[in-house]
Amino acid sequence: MAPTLDFPVFDADHHLYETQDAFTRHLPAQHRDLFRFVELNGRKKLVVRNLLTEFIPNPTFEVVARPGAHMAFYAGDNPEGKSLRELTGKPMRSIPAFREPKARLAVLDEQGVHACLLFPTLASLVEERLRDDPALTQVAIRAFNEWLHDDWGYNHADRIITTPIVSPCDVDGGIAELDRVLRRGARAILVRPAPVAGLRGPRSPFLPEFDPFWARVQEAGVLVALHASDSGYQDYLNTWEGSSGEYVAFRPRTFAYVADGGRTIQDTLASAICHGMLDRFPRVRLISVENGGSWVGVLARNLELAWKKMPGEFPTHPLDVLRRNIWINPFWEDSLEGLISLMGPDRVCFGSDYPHPEGLAEPLSFTRQLTGLPPADIERVMSTNMFELLDLPRPAPAGATV
Repeated sequence: MAPTLDFPVFDADHHLYETQDAFTRHLPAQHRDLFRFVELNGRKKLVVRNLLTEFIPNPTFEVVARPGAHMAFYAGDNPEGKSLRELTGKPMRSIPAFREPKARLAVLDEQGVHACLLFPTLASLVEERLRDDPALTQVAIRAFNEWLHDDWGYNHADRIITTPIVSPCDVDGGIAELDRVLRRGARAILVRPAPVAGLRGPRSPFLPEFDPFWARVQEAGVLVALHASDSGYQDYLNTWEGSSGEYVAFRPRTFAYVADGGRTIQDTLASAICHGMLDRFPRVRLISVENGGSWVGVLARNLELAWKKMPGEFPTHPLDVLRRNIWINPFWEDSLEGLISLMGPDRVCFGSDYPHPEGLAEPLSFTRQLTGLPPADIERVMSTNMFELLDLPRPAPAGATV
Protein backbone atom coordinates (compact mmCIF):
# COMPACT_ATOMS: atom_id res chain seq x y z
CA MET A 1 0.00 0.00 0.00
CA ALA A 2 1.52 3.30 -1.10
CA PRO A 3 1.85 5.93 1.64
CA THR A 4 0.27 9.36 1.44
CA LEU A 5 2.38 12.43 2.16
CA ASP A 6 0.72 15.46 3.66
CA PHE A 7 3.49 17.92 2.88
CA PRO A 8 4.93 19.41 -0.35
CA VAL A 9 7.78 17.25 -1.66
CA PHE A 10 11.02 18.81 -2.92
CA ASP A 11 13.19 16.67 -5.21
CA ALA A 12 16.84 17.75 -5.01
CA ASP A 13 17.94 15.96 -8.19
CA HIS A 14 16.04 16.36 -11.46
CA HIS A 15 17.71 16.67 -14.85
CA LEU A 16 17.04 18.29 -18.20
CA TYR A 17 18.23 17.01 -21.56
CA GLU A 18 19.94 19.77 -23.53
CA THR A 19 18.93 20.80 -27.05
CA GLN A 20 21.57 20.69 -29.78
CA ASP A 21 22.13 24.43 -29.59
CA ALA A 22 22.57 24.55 -25.82
CA PHE A 23 26.28 25.34 -26.13
CA THR A 24 26.24 27.22 -29.43
CA ARG A 25 23.22 29.54 -29.41
CA HIS A 26 25.03 32.25 -27.46
CA LEU A 27 28.66 31.51 -28.33
CA PRO A 28 30.56 34.56 -29.65
CA ALA A 29 31.22 34.36 -33.39
CA GLN A 30 34.96 33.89 -32.91
CA HIS A 31 34.26 30.65 -31.00
CA ARG A 32 31.55 29.29 -33.28
CA ASP A 33 33.41 26.00 -33.84
CA LEU A 34 34.08 25.30 -30.17
CA PHE A 35 31.17 22.83 -30.07
CA ARG A 36 30.01 20.98 -33.18
CA PHE A 37 27.84 17.98 -33.97
CA VAL A 38 29.11 15.60 -36.62
CA GLU A 39 27.77 12.44 -38.25
CA LEU A 40 29.65 9.23 -37.39
CA ASN A 41 28.36 5.88 -38.58
CA GLY A 42 24.90 7.32 -38.95
CA ARG A 43 24.79 8.88 -35.46
CA LYS A 44 25.39 12.42 -34.29
CA LYS A 45 28.36 12.95 -32.01
CA LEU A 46 29.65 16.02 -30.21
CA VAL A 47 33.04 17.50 -31.04
CA VAL A 48 34.69 19.85 -28.56
CA ARG A 49 37.69 21.78 -29.93
CA ASN A 50 38.16 19.26 -32.75
CA LEU A 51 38.09 16.28 -30.36
CA LEU A 52 35.16 13.89 -30.55
CA THR A 53 33.71 13.04 -27.16
CA GLU A 54 31.78 9.94 -26.15
CA PHE A 55 30.99 11.34 -22.69
CA ILE A 56 27.31 10.94 -23.55
CA PRO A 57 26.93 8.32 -26.30
CA ASN A 58 23.72 9.98 -27.59
CA PRO A 59 24.35 13.71 -27.07
CA THR A 60 21.28 14.88 -29.01
CA PHE A 61 18.95 13.10 -26.55
CA GLU A 62 16.40 12.54 -29.30
CA VAL A 63 16.11 8.95 -28.06
CA VAL A 64 16.89 8.14 -24.42
CA ALA A 65 16.65 5.30 -21.95
CA ARG A 66 13.46 5.31 -19.97
CA PRO A 67 13.52 6.83 -16.47
CA GLY A 68 14.59 4.16 -14.00
CA ALA A 69 15.57 1.66 -16.71
CA HIS A 70 18.77 0.74 -14.84
CA MET A 71 17.29 0.47 -11.36
CA ALA A 72 17.95 -3.27 -11.08
CA PHE A 73 21.65 -2.74 -11.82
CA TYR A 74 22.11 0.01 -9.24
CA ALA A 75 20.11 -1.92 -6.66
CA GLY A 76 22.58 -4.80 -7.07
CA ASP A 77 19.87 -7.03 -8.51
CA ASN A 78 21.58 -8.23 -11.69
CA PRO A 79 22.42 -11.91 -11.11
CA GLU A 80 22.65 -12.63 -14.84
CA GLY A 81 25.26 -9.91 -15.29
CA LYS A 82 23.33 -8.09 -18.00
CA SER A 83 24.90 -5.00 -19.51
CA LEU A 84 23.22 -1.64 -19.13
CA ARG A 85 22.29 -1.82 -22.80
CA GLU A 86 20.53 -5.12 -22.16
CA LEU A 87 18.81 -3.75 -19.07
CA THR A 88 17.69 -0.61 -20.88
CA GLY A 89 15.11 -2.42 -22.96
CA LYS A 90 13.19 -0.36 -25.47
CA PRO A 91 14.28 3.30 -25.38
CA MET A 92 11.90 6.21 -25.74
CA ARG A 93 11.83 9.42 -27.70
CA SER A 94 12.43 12.53 -25.62
CA ILE A 95 9.24 14.15 -24.45
CA PRO A 96 8.61 17.88 -23.91
CA ALA A 97 9.05 17.49 -20.14
CA PHE A 98 12.72 16.70 -20.71
CA ARG A 99 13.20 19.94 -22.65
CA GLU A 100 10.99 22.72 -21.23
CA PRO A 101 9.45 23.85 -17.93
CA LYS A 102 5.73 23.91 -18.62
CA ALA A 103 5.63 20.22 -19.48
CA ARG A 104 7.96 19.42 -16.56
CA LEU A 105 5.51 21.06 -14.15
CA ALA A 106 2.82 18.69 -15.38
CA VAL A 107 5.14 15.73 -14.74
CA LEU A 108 5.93 17.02 -11.24
CA ASP A 109 2.20 17.16 -10.53
CA GLU A 110 1.79 13.58 -11.76
CA GLN A 111 4.68 12.46 -9.57
CA GLY A 112 3.34 14.14 -6.45
CA VAL A 113 6.41 16.39 -6.33
CA HIS A 114 5.92 20.10 -5.69
CA ALA A 115 9.37 21.42 -6.68
CA CYS A 116 12.76 20.30 -7.90
CA LEU A 117 16.37 21.36 -8.26
CA LEU A 118 17.16 20.89 -11.94
CA PHE A 119 20.60 20.01 -13.31
CA PRO A 120 22.02 19.74 -16.82
CA THR A 121 23.19 16.44 -18.28
CA LEU A 122 25.60 17.01 -21.16
CA ALA A 123 27.06 20.22 -19.68
CA SER A 124 29.02 18.13 -17.17
CA LEU A 125 31.68 17.65 -19.84
CA VAL A 126 32.52 21.33 -20.43
CA GLU A 127 35.10 22.12 -17.74
CA GLU A 128 37.14 18.93 -18.05
CA ARG A 129 37.50 19.30 -21.82
CA LEU A 130 38.55 22.94 -21.55
CA ARG A 131 40.68 22.55 -18.45
CA ASP A 132 43.80 24.10 -20.00
CA ASP A 133 42.01 27.35 -20.91
CA PRO A 134 40.20 29.16 -18.07
CA ALA A 135 39.21 32.09 -20.31
CA LEU A 136 37.58 29.78 -22.85
CA THR A 137 35.93 27.87 -20.00
CA GLN A 138 34.22 31.06 -18.89
CA VAL A 139 33.08 31.78 -22.45
CA ALA A 140 31.53 28.32 -22.74
CA ILE A 141 29.89 28.52 -19.31
CA ARG A 142 28.37 31.91 -20.04
CA ALA A 143 26.97 30.68 -23.36
CA PHE A 144 25.40 27.66 -21.66
CA ASN A 145 23.94 29.73 -18.85
CA GLU A 146 22.36 32.05 -21.43
CA TRP A 147 20.71 29.07 -23.11
CA LEU A 148 19.54 27.77 -19.73
CA HIS A 149 17.94 31.11 -18.93
CA ASP A 150 16.28 31.23 -22.37
CA ASP A 151 14.73 27.79 -22.21
CA TRP A 152 14.13 27.20 -18.51
CA GLY A 153 14.83 30.36 -16.54
CA TYR A 154 16.65 30.14 -13.25
CA ASN A 155 13.49 30.02 -11.13
CA HIS A 156 10.29 28.87 -12.75
CA ALA A 157 7.27 29.58 -10.53
CA ASP A 158 9.27 28.74 -7.37
CA ARG A 159 8.94 25.11 -8.48
CA ILE A 160 11.76 24.45 -10.94
CA ILE A 161 15.04 25.85 -9.65
CA THR A 162 17.76 25.46 -12.25
CA THR A 163 21.49 25.46 -11.56
CA PRO A 164 23.60 27.71 -13.78
CA ILE A 165 27.25 26.68 -13.85
CA VAL A 166 29.80 28.86 -12.11
CA SER A 167 33.53 28.15 -12.04
CA PRO A 168 36.21 30.02 -10.07
CA CYS A 169 38.88 28.74 -12.49
CA ASP A 170 39.74 32.41 -12.74
CA VAL A 171 38.47 34.31 -9.75
CA ASP A 172 37.36 37.50 -11.46
CA GLY A 173 35.55 35.60 -14.19
CA GLY A 174 33.84 33.37 -11.65
CA ILE A 175 32.64 36.34 -9.60
CA ALA A 176 31.41 38.12 -12.74
CA GLU A 177 29.38 35.08 -13.84
CA LEU A 178 28.07 34.54 -10.32
CA ASP A 179 26.86 38.13 -10.16
CA ARG A 180 25.29 37.84 -13.60
CA VAL A 181 23.20 34.77 -12.77
CA LEU A 182 22.25 36.20 -9.37
CA ARG A 183 20.89 39.33 -11.04
CA ARG A 184 18.70 37.07 -13.16
CA GLY A 185 17.23 35.25 -10.20
CA ALA A 186 19.48 32.24 -9.56
CA ARG A 187 18.94 30.63 -6.15
CA ALA A 188 21.48 27.86 -6.62
CA ILE A 189 24.66 27.44 -8.65
CA LEU A 190 26.43 24.34 -9.93
CA VAL A 191 30.12 24.03 -9.04
CA ARG A 192 32.04 20.99 -10.27
CA PRO A 193 33.41 18.84 -7.41
CA ALA A 194 36.97 18.86 -8.69
CA PRO A 195 40.14 20.88 -8.76
CA VAL A 196 39.83 23.94 -10.95
CA ALA A 197 42.18 24.28 -13.86
CA GLY A 198 43.95 27.50 -14.63
CA LEU A 199 47.10 28.98 -16.03
CA ARG A 200 48.96 27.97 -12.86
CA GLY A 201 47.82 24.38 -13.12
CA PRO A 202 45.03 22.46 -11.37
CA ARG A 203 44.41 23.21 -7.69
CA SER A 204 41.67 23.11 -5.11
CA PRO A 205 39.05 25.87 -5.48
CA PHE A 206 39.07 26.16 -1.67
CA LEU A 207 42.61 27.50 -1.30
CA PRO A 208 42.94 31.07 0.01
CA GLU A 209 43.61 32.47 -3.47
CA PHE A 210 39.95 31.78 -4.28
CA ASP A 211 38.63 33.53 -1.16
CA PRO A 212 37.16 36.52 -3.05
CA PHE A 213 34.88 34.11 -4.89
CA TRP A 214 33.69 32.38 -1.73
CA ALA A 215 33.28 35.72 0.02
CA ARG A 216 30.84 36.70 -2.71
CA VAL A 217 29.04 33.34 -2.45
CA GLN A 218 28.65 33.86 1.30
CA GLU A 219 27.48 37.43 0.87
CA ALA A 220 24.86 36.38 -1.69
CA GLY A 221 23.65 33.42 0.40
CA VAL A 222 23.32 31.31 -2.75
CA LEU A 223 23.27 27.51 -2.41
CA VAL A 224 26.25 25.73 -4.00
CA ALA A 225 25.41 22.35 -5.52
CA LEU A 226 28.31 19.94 -5.98
CA HIS A 227 26.72 17.57 -8.46
CA ALA A 228 28.52 14.48 -9.76
CA SER A 229 30.37 15.39 -12.93
CA ASP A 230 33.37 14.53 -15.04
CA SER A 231 35.87 15.62 -12.39
CA GLY A 232 38.98 14.46 -14.20
CA TYR A 233 39.52 11.36 -12.09
CA GLN A 234 39.50 9.16 -15.16
CA ASP A 235 43.20 10.04 -15.52
CA TYR A 236 43.97 8.23 -12.25
CA LEU A 237 41.82 5.24 -13.14
CA ASN A 238 43.53 5.02 -16.52
CA THR A 239 46.92 4.94 -14.80
CA TRP A 240 45.90 1.94 -12.74
CA GLU A 241 44.50 0.14 -15.77
CA GLY A 242 47.30 1.09 -18.16
CA SER A 243 44.78 2.58 -20.53
CA SER A 244 43.73 5.94 -21.89
CA GLY A 245 40.55 7.71 -22.86
CA GLU A 246 37.88 9.93 -21.39
CA TYR A 247 35.24 9.31 -18.76
CA VAL A 248 32.03 8.02 -20.35
CA ALA A 249 28.78 8.37 -18.44
CA PHE A 250 26.40 5.41 -18.14
CA ARG A 251 29.23 2.96 -18.88
CA PRO A 252 30.38 1.47 -15.57
CA ARG A 253 33.55 -0.60 -15.40
CA THR A 254 34.40 -2.89 -12.51
CA PHE A 255 37.66 -1.30 -11.36
CA ALA A 256 36.36 2.25 -11.63
CA TYR A 257 33.15 1.27 -9.88
CA VAL A 258 35.07 -0.14 -6.91
CA ALA A 259 38.03 2.26 -6.80
CA ASP A 260 36.08 5.51 -7.03
CA GLY A 261 33.56 4.79 -4.27
CA GLY A 262 32.87 8.46 -3.68
CA ARG A 263 36.52 9.49 -3.88
CA THR A 264 35.78 12.59 -5.94
CA ILE A 265 33.31 14.13 -3.52
CA GLN A 266 35.33 12.98 -0.49
CA ASP A 267 38.37 14.83 -1.77
CA THR A 268 36.29 17.89 -2.61
CA LEU A 269 34.72 18.19 0.82
CA ALA A 270 37.93 17.24 2.62
CA SER A 271 39.57 20.17 0.87
CA ALA A 272 36.73 22.57 1.72
CA ILE A 273 37.22 21.65 5.39
CA CYS A 274 40.97 21.00 5.69
CA HIS A 275 42.01 23.97 3.56
CA GLY A 276 39.85 26.17 5.76
CA MET A 277 37.39 27.69 3.31
CA LEU A 278 34.40 26.72 5.44
CA ASP A 279 36.05 28.28 8.51
CA ARG A 280 36.85 31.48 6.67
CA PHE A 281 33.31 31.57 5.26
CA PRO A 282 31.15 29.70 7.76
CA ARG A 283 27.84 30.65 6.12
CA VAL A 284 28.64 29.00 2.77
CA ARG A 285 26.28 26.07 2.19
CA LEU A 286 27.31 23.10 0.05
CA ILE A 287 24.99 20.31 -1.05
CA SER A 288 26.42 17.12 -2.52
CA VAL A 289 24.05 15.80 -5.19
CA GLU A 290 24.14 12.41 -6.93
CA ASN A 291 27.40 11.46 -5.26
CA GLY A 292 25.76 8.94 -2.94
CA GLY A 293 26.12 8.87 0.81
CA SER A 294 28.01 5.71 1.76
CA TRP A 295 31.34 7.61 1.67
CA VAL A 296 30.30 10.08 4.38
CA GLY A 297 31.23 7.72 7.19
CA VAL A 298 34.73 7.26 5.75
CA LEU A 299 35.22 11.02 5.45
CA ALA A 300 33.93 11.60 8.98
CA ARG A 301 36.26 8.94 10.41
CA ASN A 302 39.27 10.43 8.65
CA LEU A 303 38.38 13.95 9.79
CA GLU A 304 38.03 12.73 13.36
CA LEU A 305 41.43 11.00 13.22
CA ALA A 306 43.05 14.11 11.75
CA TRP A 307 41.57 16.22 14.57
CA LYS A 308 42.92 13.84 17.22
CA LYS A 309 46.40 13.89 15.69
CA MET A 310 46.59 17.56 14.64
CA PRO A 311 43.96 19.56 16.57
CA GLY A 312 45.91 22.77 16.15
CA GLU A 313 45.41 22.60 12.39
CA PHE A 314 41.65 23.09 12.69
CA PRO A 315 40.04 26.33 13.93
CA THR A 316 36.81 24.33 14.42
CA HIS A 317 36.33 20.61 14.96
CA PRO A 318 36.06 19.27 11.38
CA LEU A 319 33.01 17.14 12.18
CA ASP A 320 31.23 20.25 13.39
CA VAL A 321 32.05 21.93 10.08
CA LEU A 322 30.83 18.88 8.15
CA ARG A 323 27.50 18.96 9.96
CA ARG A 324 27.20 22.75 9.85
CA ASN A 325 27.96 23.51 6.19
CA ILE A 326 27.21 20.38 4.17
CA TRP A 327 24.02 18.67 3.05
CA ILE A 328 23.90 15.24 1.40
CA ASN A 329 21.61 13.85 -1.28
CA PRO A 330 22.25 10.08 -1.11
CA PHE A 331 21.59 7.57 -3.85
CA TRP A 332 18.15 6.04 -3.64
CA GLU A 333 19.77 2.61 -3.25
CA ASP A 334 21.92 3.70 -0.29
CA SER A 335 21.23 2.55 3.24
CA LEU A 336 20.15 5.78 4.91
CA GLU A 337 20.03 4.82 8.59
CA GLY A 338 23.76 5.35 9.21
CA LEU A 339 23.88 8.54 7.14
CA ILE A 340 20.98 10.12 8.99
CA SER A 341 22.44 9.02 12.32
CA LEU A 342 25.77 10.64 11.43
CA MET A 343 24.60 13.86 9.77
CA GLY A 344 21.16 14.32 11.30
CA PRO A 345 17.86 14.37 9.38
CA ASP A 346 18.26 18.11 8.78
CA ARG A 347 21.28 17.49 6.54
CA VAL A 348 19.92 14.76 4.26
CA CYS A 349 17.85 15.56 1.15
CA PHE A 350 15.75 13.39 -1.13
CA GLY A 351 16.62 13.27 -4.83
CA SER A 352 15.36 10.93 -7.54
CA ASP A 353 17.74 11.65 -10.48
CA TYR A 354 14.68 11.77 -12.75
CA PRO A 355 14.60 11.15 -15.72
CA HIS A 356 17.99 9.43 -15.89
CA PRO A 357 17.93 5.65 -16.25
CA GLU A 358 19.88 5.08 -13.02
CA GLY A 359 17.34 7.13 -11.09
CA LEU A 360 13.88 6.32 -9.82
CA ALA A 361 11.07 5.67 -12.27
CA GLU A 362 8.65 6.86 -9.57
CA PRO A 363 10.46 9.47 -7.45
CA LEU A 364 8.35 9.16 -4.32
CA SER A 365 9.23 5.48 -4.02
CA PHE A 366 12.29 6.90 -2.22
CA THR A 367 10.13 6.90 0.92
CA ARG A 368 10.62 3.13 1.12
CA GLN A 369 14.18 3.90 2.24
CA LEU A 370 12.80 5.95 5.14
CA THR A 371 10.64 3.28 6.76
CA GLY A 372 10.88 3.49 10.52
CA LEU A 373 11.94 7.13 10.71
CA PRO A 374 9.81 9.52 12.75
CA PRO A 375 7.33 11.41 10.55
CA ALA A 376 9.05 14.71 11.32
CA ASP A 377 12.37 13.33 10.02
CA ILE A 378 10.74 12.02 6.85
CA GLU A 379 9.29 15.44 6.20
CA ARG A 380 12.69 17.03 6.72
CA VAL A 381 14.38 14.72 4.19
CA MET A 382 11.60 14.85 1.61
CA SER A 383 10.64 18.50 1.93
CA THR A 384 11.72 20.96 4.60
CA ASN A 385 15.49 20.88 4.11
CA MET A 386 15.41 21.95 0.47
CA PHE A 387 12.78 24.62 0.99
CA GLU A 388 14.94 26.09 3.75
CA LEU A 389 18.16 25.83 1.77
CA LEU A 390 16.63 27.73 -1.15
CA ASP A 391 14.61 30.12 1.03
CA LEU A 392 11.42 29.21 -0.83
CA PRO A 393 7.90 29.48 0.60
CA ARG A 394 6.32 26.14 1.42
CA PRO A 395 2.80 25.83 0.02
CA ALA A 396 -0.06 24.74 2.22
CA PRO A 397 -0.28 20.94 2.51
CA ALA A 398 -2.16 19.47 -0.41
CA GLY A 399 -1.31 15.76 -0.05
CA ALA A 400 0.53 13.61 -2.54
CA THR A 401 0.12 9.90 -3.17
CA VAL A 402 3.10 7.73 -3.91
